[in-house]
Amino acid sequence: MVNPGLTCRVVYGNFGNMNMFTEKIILTVSRLTSILKDLLVENFGQVWVEGDVSNPSFPASGHIYFTLKDHGAILRCVMFRSSAKSLKFRIEEGMSLIIRGHVSVYDQRGEYQLITEYAEPKGAGAMQVAFIQLKERMEREGLFSNAHKQPLPALPQRVGVITSASGAALHDILTVLGRRHAGVSILICPVLVQGEGAAKEISSAINDMNRLQAADVLIVGRGGGSQEDLWAFNEELVARAVYSSQIPVISAVGHETDWTICDFVADLRAATPSVAAELVCIGRVELLQRLSNLYHLLQQSVIRLISVWRHRFEGLTRSLHDPSRLLEYQAQRIDDISVHLELGIRNLLSRRMEQVIHLEQRLYGLHPDARISRQRQNLLLLSEKAERMITRQLELMLRFYGEATARLETLSPLRTMSRGFAVVELKTDGHIVKSAEELHTGEDVRLRLHHGGAICTVKETYKDSGVKATT
Repeated sequence: MVNPGLTCRVVYGNFGNMNMFTEKIILTVSRLTSILKDLLVENFGQVWVEGDVSNPSFPASGHIYFTLKDHGAILRCVMFRSSAKSLKFRIEEGMSLIIRGHVSVYDQRGEYQLITEYAEPKGAGAMQVAFIQLKERMEREGLFSNAHKQPLPALPQRVGVITSASGAALHDILTVLGRRHAGVSILICPVLVQGEGAAKEISSAINDMNRLQAADVLIVGRGGGSQEDLWAFNEELVARAVYSSQIPVISAVGHETDWTICDFVADLRAATPSVAAELVCIGRVELLQRLSNLYHLLQQSVIRLISVWRHRFEGLTRSLHDPSRLLEYQAQRIDDISVHLELGIRNLLSRRMEQVIHLEQRLYGLHPDARISRQRQNLLLLSEKAERMITRQLELMLRFYGEATARLETLSPLRTMSRGFAVVELKTDGHIVKSAEELHTGEDVRLRLHHGGAICTVKETYKDSGVKATT
């Protein structure tokens, strides 16, 4: 591997005599590359090369980079912007080209390359290839779609003609328009129709016509010529101006066999400029004939309409009756309606009177005096009822009180003590003694008798009924 920091020196001989080295001279890489570049440029000033395109590149600079190859070798090529501007077609992958240029060396990579000045497709002309490429691309974008095409106005008042002021096409258009419809206004916009700048002038004229709304229909075209003569109408600039036009456009370029991109994009294609003039407006004779036909049709329609209305009138006349009979019938209907109306009014009044009486009764029932009287009666009834309930309740309570008193007296301990019994309580805490086991010898107890009581001391306790305790 070569050391990147190493300075390379190469020995070369006198290139005036390539077969021998006369002296030893040390060169830098840049110097050697420069010498080789000069040799290639001097010996290959201009060459024609044929091959297939590979890896085309189109940077923003406008230059074109690609590789030309055949079965045995490859050659790097570059076409600078100044040459690429005049290229009629787009260089694509796999395309077979014949190119003209001179050999040079790209110093930065130390590679030789062909500076391309001219290129044309092999087997087909450059213009034909460019025409096919643009046609396919615009067809994919929908510029040829019938849905976008506008109908021509039936009777245009202003016709715009975009063509050469000195060409035969303008003369043919004016002759036909003057013969077929002398009253139409013609606005001529002279432009270049071939050569450098022609496409720009044509597209600008179409845009100006639309901006000013100067015409009802436009004729864009020129007379016949070679493909190169008609090329301005194959330019993308013109095609997009035609597509964007709000005014209907008739394309009239060349002869019947000549087809351009403008023809595909336009709203209508005419085989020649003269045909375009015939299509743009109806001739006087044809217009008069149409008016005559319309007049006869209108006359026949009016006659048929009058006949139909006459038959309808006669039928209506036959169906009409004597007005006096109609009045009698209407009078009878009025009588019947009057009788029904009188009965209806009576029935309605009767129902209304019944409703009034019913409402009066309801109103009387809602009078304050009547309500007060009813409430007073209810109050008396409620008072009597309350008095009876209170008396009854008192009697029940007195009866219950007597019975409870009797039961209480029966169960009272005083009643028991009146018969000679006594209640024994502990002196200390007032506990009532119920069993001798609760007493202790020497303990003081209180005896509660029927009348009064006594304090006693326990001397002896026993369990049977015999008395052995003394106090």
